[in-house]
Amino acid sequence: MDLKKKYADVLEKMLTPERLNHSYCVADQAKHLAKIYKFDEEKAELAGLLHDITKSLSVPEHLRIIEEAGVELDNIQKTSTKFLHSISGAIYVKKYLDVNDEDVISAIRYHTTAKPNMMLLEQIIYLADFTSADRKFIDAGYMREMAENSLIDGIRFGLVYTIRDLLNKSSKIHPDTFYAYNYYQNQINYMFY
Repeated sequence: MDLKKKYADVLEKMLTPERLNHSYCVADQAKHLAKIYKFDEEKAELAGLLHDITKSLSVPEHLRIIEEAGVELDNIQKTSTKFLHSISGAIYVKKYLDVNDEDVISAIRYHTTAKPNMMLLEQIIYLADFTSADRKFIDAGYMREMAENSLIDGIRFGLVYTIRDLLNKSSKIHPDTFYAYNYYQNQINYMFY
């Protein structure tokens, strides 16, 4: 199935051209990583394609979607808008696009913050978002190579990068990110025993 064609109309309606390109790049990278790690490539492509579906919405639109679904935001989510699109996006794909695969929904939900003990698809989408072809940050190439060799190492690097970046900007860091960092640090350490 050509997922890009299937969702082209809704993606073009919901996203800016730059964000649409990013979503296509994440879908391609997710499919690539899924092939390496022997995961369902179509499922990974779908999650990558839709991961930012609500990214271009206004804060009131995010809050409306979240409130209508009865989801309670924590204090950090209430005061930092960068977390809203992953929550509203997970709700949106289920409610409006009839995506009922809980793995896909959860991968969309946690692609920004990560979380401890992520399922394989969640790991793939977290890293695909970091390592898609449109990403040009200084360590993007290194991180792409790392993601192809070890999801755990890639996630650990991504979490360190995120935490440092947010600290440098004096931005809020969601507890899920800290919990994920500690969890994946332990995964690395246990590998050496």
